[in-house]
Amino acid sequence: MIHCLLIGISHLKLKYLLEKSVVASNKILVIDDTTVVRVKVREMLPPSGNFQVFEAKDGIEGLKLIQQEKFSLIMLDFLLPKMSGWDVFQQIQAQPDLRKIPLVIMSGRKEEVTEKISEPFEYFEFLNKPFDQKQLINAIKAAMAKSKQPRQDQTQVNAQAAGKNGATPTNGVVTSTNGAEIQALNDKIAKMQVEIDSLKKQLAQVVTFIKQKIK
Repeated sequence: MIHCLLIGISHLKLKYLLEKSVVASNKILVIDDTTVVRVKVREMLPPSGNFQVFEAKDGIEGLKLIQQEKFSLIMLDFLLPKMSGWDVFQQIQAQPDLRKIPLVIMSGRKEEVTEKISEPFEYFEFLNKPFDQKQLINAIKAAMAKSKQPRQDQTQVNAQAAGKNGATPTNGVVTSTNGAEIQALNDKIAKMQVEIDSLKKQLAQVVTFIKQKIK
């Protein structure tokens, strides 16, 4: 009897240590151009979670961090300088490994999000700003739950779209090649957008420099 109890206690200790090690590795990225929001999220997270919070003040900085680190959660403001939250969202969705990360999209105006992404939001959670601690925690829990939901294969999505449009795929099958080509095209468009935004910034700096010289 005592032997069984000792084994049970040992298992509980092992489980506790494993859970503690997992929680300790939780990395959260908050992408928001407002310092108050970033600080607010950091302060509202429960200390027991041992979260490591990373911050980014614009879309480009946020995307770089996403590509460099392995995050347990991403909190993304929809309106961002340099690269919008919408563009960052598209980049995340374009990569299978990244779209598995729980995602919370934040905005003070929900209609800005619904203009780009129709409801219901199946794979991310929306958090309206301003928010309190309870709303933040609930949004994080919902995002984690949604990230575990199975997603349709791209081939199935294409087949459904073809059916709705009355088109019949060759031999009744939509090949995954079309999906890959569309994905590659989306990636190129996203990269071009980043380059365009960078060129706009450089042009603005040149104009400012010229104006200063003229004065």
